[in-house]
Amino acid sequence: MNSGPGPDPHLTMSELPADTSLPLEEVTVGGLFLRRAEENPDTTALIGTRYGSTEPVRLTYREAAEEVTRIATGLSRLAPPGSSVALWAPNVLEWPLIEYGAALAGVTLVALNPVLRPADLAYAVEHSGASVLLYTERSRDYDMAAVVAELAGSHPGLQTVPLTDRERWVAPEADETVLAAAPTDPGAPVMLQYTSGTTGRPKGVLLSHRALVNVARFTMTAVNAQPGAVAVNPLPMFHTAACVIGTLGPLWLGGTEILIEQFKPNAVLDVLRDENAEILFYVPAILGALLQTQRASDRPAPQLKIVMGGASNVSAAMITGAEETFGATVINLFGQTELAPVLSATRPDDAREDLLTTVGRPLPQVDCKVVDPQTGEVVPVGVDGEICARGYQQLLEYLHDPQATAATVDAQGYVHTGDLGRMDARGYLTVTGRLKELIIRGGENIAPVAIEEALLDHPLVQAASVVGLPDERWGEIVAAVIVPAEPDVADLAEALEAHLRERVAPYQIPARWFVSEGLPATPTGKIRKHAVVDQIGAQRLTEIGVAR
Repeated sequence: MNSGPGPDPHLTMSELPADTSLPLEEVTVGGLFLRRAEENPDTTALIGTRYGSTEPVRLTYREAAEEVTRIATGLSRLAPPGSSVALWAPNVLEWPLIEYGAALAGVTLVALNPVLRPADLAYAVEHSGASVLLYTERSRDYDMAAVVAELAGSHPGLQTVPLTDRERWVAPEADETVLAAAPTDPGAPVMLQYTSGTTGRPKGVLLSHRALVNVARFTMTAVNAQPGAVAVNPLPMFHTAACVIGTLGPLWLGGTEILIEQFKPNAVLDVLRDENAEILFYVPAILGALLQTQRASDRPAPQLKIVMGGASNVSAAMITGAEETFGATVINLFGQTELAPVLSATRPDDAREDLLTTVGRPLPQVDCKVVDPQTGEVVPVGVDGEICARGYQQLLEYLHDPQATAATVDAQGYVHTGDLGRMDARGYLTVTGRLKELIIRGGENIAPVAIEEALLDHPLVQAASVVGLPDERWGEIVAAVIVPAEPDVADLAEALEAHLRERVAPYQIPARWFVSEGLPATPTGKIRKHAVVDQIGAQRLTEIGVAR
């Protein structure tokens, strides 16, 4: 595999037409799975633990296909094609098997976060119109069965099926008529994902077979992942990073997905070593924990080929640390759920500066542009604006919300990501913040990302979040919340101010400083900025330094 043609060095405006050198793969999720099972019957497809067990299970493609086709048959008896089936479970082996079975059964899989509280679960089930809820009775110390029992009492038409009741959702044998009727249209919906909900009610993002298959394929191709690779997936399966890149990525390669049910750094390092893994999927919190644990270990570090992920700012120090520790190329991915979920990626042969500071260039078959958030006009290269994308991977719609769909997808068909960034003359993207997170101080637009990156370069900073706080004089002021790398550091604010004076403009230096033991984040590692602001407002954080 190769990463396709190199970037065009001649752009003057931030608009990059799609690279069409690789055609789209017109196949469904279920069709791809059956194809790989036929090609690689004796290759290990999946390794993981089933619900209720701690013993790892290894399934070849032949064994997985036998179970997946029976799941498809079982689901077809619970829900007709075109309906929705919700899955509420942690990272158990049943998750990817159900993902494939649902795709073959022609039902839309509704992926639900296993930590949803009762009201949020009820909302997702009602909003999605799911007629079936597959669930685990427990996830860690959360009594999910009790929540489902309460939900079932108020939703008599909902079929609630625990994964332990296999006879209800796994048929004794596959029905060939069901498989013959499996979807063949790659444009049909296959999955409903709910956004993180960092502001307001989560929106239901409806995604197609074509989007999921080709994002997985083009991402693996871009990073030169090799056929048959063994990949470790510790990301939460209800999110596209895990159930698309972490699951369909290894499937595209005809390789092995090792699904981690509960992330424990030492155990994951053991799996990476013992299974001779080549690929690790990560978010910064996971990668940071693995690096810290490995450095404290007397065992040799597992040697990997590719460490790939994103979801929030990845510091140059973390990238360098992973390269040196694991001997791997560290890939930055950028995108969002609405793009299933990857728009761009760095490549293994990128220049050092690009690997450390950019999110690479767009995947094939997607148009990309950066526009002025106020006018919608394309900006010159090197100028900040909103990143927009148009292509096969974009959402079909926000379910039951045409207004939100119209607000996100413009008249030219571009998805407005809400992310701020810039494009250079070669088409490489650098993310500089979120449109809604811009701090407007006395008319100056301040993107928090640049300040956060500068803070993360300081050895006393483990994590940082920069937010805007209301101010009578300036409208907003800049505030920083720091997770210190060491406890009780004297004059921390003063030291960090001095550090920033050499790296950012004076108006970007925080006026107020706070310390915290940790930052609130979504399951995929994105800092929940509004929660940070709420913590400050509720005086739950310790303020240091002197407010200006």
